[in-house]
Amino acid sequence: MIRTIAAALAAVVFVAFSAIAAEETPPTSSDSARKDTAKDRKAQKKANKKAKKAKKAAPADTSSTTATPK
Repeated sequence: MIRTIAAALAAVVFVAFSAIAAEETPPTSSDSARKDTAKDRKAQKKANKKAKKAKKAAPADTSSTTATPK
């Protein structure tokens, strides 16, 4: 009889623990904020890289043209 009670108690504890573990927690604001800032940093890094490439290419384009002396 004690085994039956222990098994029933173990089953109740197991089911209760499973229910607690299965609850979905809403994402915290810091998680979404962290993802947003990561996206912003990535976009800014990409924009900086493009600007650097454009800046690097700009002097090469202007120096290749010949200026006519007056």
